Amino acid sequence: MDGLSKPTLRPANPHFSSGPCSKRPGWSLDALSGALVGRSHRSPVGKQRLKLVIDKTHALLQLPHDYRVAIVPGSDTGAFEMALWNLLGARGVDVLAWEDFGHRWVRDIIAELRIADARVLAADYGHLPDLAAVDFDRDVILPWNGTAAGVRVPDGAWIAADRKGLIIVDATSALFAQRIDWAKVDVATFSWQKILGGEAAHGMIVLSPRAIERLQNHRPSWPVPKLFRLTEGGKLQHDIFAGVTINTPSMLCVEDYLDTLAWADSVGGLDALCARADATAAVLFDWIARTPWIANLAVDPATRSNTSVCMRFTDAGEGPGAEQRITDGIVSLLESEGVAYDIGAYRGAPAGLRVWCGATVERSDVEALIPWLEWAYAQVRGTD
Repeated sequence: MDGLSKPTLRPANPHFSSGPCSKRPGWSLDALSGALVGRSHRSPVGKQRLKLVIDKTHALLQLPHDYRVAIVPGSDTGAFEMALWNLLGARGVDVLAWEDFGHRWVRDIIAELRIADARVLAADYGHLPDLAAVDFDRDVILPWNGTAAGVRVPDGAWIAADRKGLIIVDATSALFAQRIDWAKVDVATFSWQKILGGEAAHGMIVLSPRAIERLQNHRPSWPVPKLFRLTEGGKLQHDIFAGVTINTPSMLCVEDYLDTLAWADSVGGLDALCARADATAAVLFDWIARTPWIANLAVDPATRSNTSVCMRFTDAGEGPGAEQRITDGIVSLLESEGVAYDIGAYRGAPAGLRVWCGATVERSDVEALIPWLEWAYAQVRGTD
């Protein structure tokens, strides 16, 4: 294995992190030259830029006309917490968890909001919970794409159209790369730093008419912090859907996100973004299929993520920590070569590799990465 020659072709862009994710192709600081630095986000021009973010996001996601979108604090985490704190408590809750992020929402729902009527439908890394066991008379909480496991729900066909509860989805590593049937989703949250490679700290929340109705008619039994508050004095804050934000956004980040939205339109919109992610992930899937020492962490091919592709080693050898030693060796070696950054598995996940293949990653860069993965594996195993 240690006889492989070092490759000569490097990825043009070595950024394969699963968050913050790679910037769009061709990005430079010049993209921020029109940013409203030094201007208030409450000024007419500031609110106009924020409203443009909302309108362009609504259009790019091809949302139904009566779905509402807002910019919120705290990245996807803040957006999802906002959904939980404002909307839960009216019904029992089914929480689906199959990796770290899903279990975080379990912890918040049970330990923090203390919802007594909460069921946890869990699965080990690499698997989905039993979707047939979900009770749609209850509110249902899930990540559409489990970023830390590389396991996603295959589609929305399993979600009941005549449900009584709300479907609340953490969609941050799915939107703009995976198709979502909006008729089956009432709340979706995401951050600018994921599929479109924007800057951190800003999140967005998408609300269906059913979610809006819940907000207008349900009062949580717990106090809702100002940072999460979608209602005021018992009334929906409608201006949040028109560019008025709860806290001060970075106008540099706003400009950066608008730049990436414009890029997304220029390459063909949502269909093209999904196709880019599919094509890039397919390069890795094909390599995994023909490589005996690596496997996709997602056991069922129908659940394999096309964004956060997670891999495990199949012949790491004996002894405790063998997989972690190989992971650390490959990650360190490729980083030192300037070939790939941040491709180790998420903390808490099984040891292995995780390569981001979202819409801003070029297929050619993943193609160039593969010989380096083989070379690095040979180098690390050769020192065992």
